[in-house]
Amino acid sequence: MFTGLVREVGRVRSFEDGRLTVEAPATAAGAQVGDSVAVDGVCLTVVTTDGTTLAFDAVPETLARTALGALHRDAGVNLEPSLRAGEPLGGHYVQGHIDGVGAVRSVEPEGEGRRMWLDAPPGLLRYIVEKGSIAVQGASLTVAARDDAGFAVALIPHTLEATTFGALAAGDRVNLEVDVLAKYVENLLRASL
Repeated sequence: MFTGLVREVGRVRSFEDGRLTVEAPATAAGAQVGDSVAVDGVCLTVVTTDGTTLAFDAVPETLARTALGALHRDAGVNLEPSLRAGEPLGGHYVQGHIDGVGAVRSVEPEGEGRRMWLDAPPGLLRYIVEKGSIAVQGASLTVAARDDAGFAVALIPHTLEATTFGALAAGDRVNLEVDVLAKYVENLLRASL
């Protein structure tokens, strides 16, 4: 379980044969083999660590359902260690189970921040509501607007600096996780009909 509050931007050191190695001094300092870490929103298990880097295995299922396969050396990745009992929940409940891959439609300046429009797979749009929560690349964001093809988020300067969002451009693929509560409500309503 995660909160969607990115703790560090790591740098990809290598990604070969499904083994992703990320330089992440702050996250690696407290990580142990077996720990869960959200990497661009994808829950992965630490398989090795040396105190400054973390290594993860990304199996074909993970690569087929996420945007991780496009990572390259020196790419930035949003990192968040799993939520520990007693820690505050500052974002929203994020599982690290990617629901689909979207694409950045546009990024425009808006005041001191930016407005980013993203296209989402049609099957996810029913879970996306204005002022609702969504995780994009592992970051908990509020939906600012929605249309028939996707949604917009308003990015404040802190978010642009503390995540990889400052480098995103039109056409970039992103991992999306809709609010799990919406999926449970839909399932319960369907079962009661």
